[in-house]
Amino acid sequence: MNLSSPSAPSHPLARFGWDEGWEAEFSPYAAQGLVPGRVVRVDRGQCDVVTADGTVRADTAFVTPHDPVRVVCTGDWVAVEPDGNPRYVRAYLPRRTAFVRSTSSKRSEGQILAANVDHAIIAVSLAVELDLARVERFLALAWESGAQPAVVLTKADLVPDAATLAYLVQDVETAAPGVPVLAVSAVDGEGLDVLAAVVAGGTAVLLGQSGAGKSTLANALLGEEVMDVRATRDVDGKGRHTTTTRNLLPLPGGGVLIDTPGLRGVGLWDAGSGVGQVFSEIEELAGRCRFHDCAHESEPGCAVRAAIDAGELPERRLDSYRKLMRENQRIVAKTDARLRAEIRKEWKRRGAEGRAAMEAKRGRRR
Repeated sequence: MNLSSPSAPSHPLARFGWDEGWEAEFSPYAAQGLVPGRVVRVDRGQCDVVTADGTVRADTAFVTPHDPVRVVCTGDWVAVEPDGNPRYVRAYLPRRTAFVRSTSSKRSEGQILAANVDHAIIAVSLAVELDLARVERFLALAWESGAQPAVVLTKADLVPDAATLAYLVQDVETAAPGVPVLAVSAVDGEGLDVLAAVVAGGTAVLLGQSGAGKSTLANALLGEEVMDVRATRDVDGKGRHTTTTRNLLPLPGGGVLIDTPGLRGVGLWDAGSGVGQVFSEIEELAGRCRFHDCAHESEPGCAVRAAIDAGELPERRLDSYRKLMRENQRIVAKTDARLRAEIRKEWKRRGAEGRAAMEAKRGRRR
């Protein structure tokens, strides 16, 4: 087999997502005699890469920049040396999508979690009270990545009352406009066929907190006990990190699945458009406000406040929207000097308006 010029439809990597587009992107590396492969796991500067001849271990020393967003990650398509001990990854192909969050460090860096993902499956456990704000946070990052999000409410068997389950699904649908919301049980198989159809034929990444049932869900989709599963605490539904690395696994019905460790923190990273997508109804209403810079507080002609007063928009949604927009603005401003200057200018303008209003109020009292 000529590994430097694989045929996309019949190539062994097709089941991992190889197509004519990737083949075209890889052509310069094929001319150098390098081998295409997809990263299925990364740890400690090395990665497992599935190639046409099987999975090989490769070193990433040649593609390890200081920017943690640009390091090799699970889901990347890479150019690997055909032989050698050790073998090296020489480059990765331009990513179609990238799921990035901010790190917990004070340097305001992004961290890439998965690359070239078609579906972002956000697992939310029904064993504990729904945290809609957290769902919205995950959705913002999913939309920003370029993937199509879906919310999976796991452990649906713990909610035997159909009416209650329907209300829970409806609550999440309100927080996730335009996003499929599925109630799934790995115990009795409820909803698994629908989810399998959603992820078939592409790359899906499983996201969620520890204890959300991601590994159990992964095993159900894979049809075998591949991922270790541990019990969660009854008091809060949380569990230890069963999955400690990101693993890419082929699904029996087509497509591949990336299982990720439970995420304690999900910080935004330059996700302004993703936040706008999650709160599309608020941004649409804001376009009807009388003032283009309306803060949706007490301004006359505010369409957002009117929708809240009419019971058409929950106040919680506006609060969550503001919180995520402020957080995202802070992250972006730390790396954008021009934006920092604009924010300071806006603060000064609002401060001057506040002082003027106070002076006017004092004048009326005299």
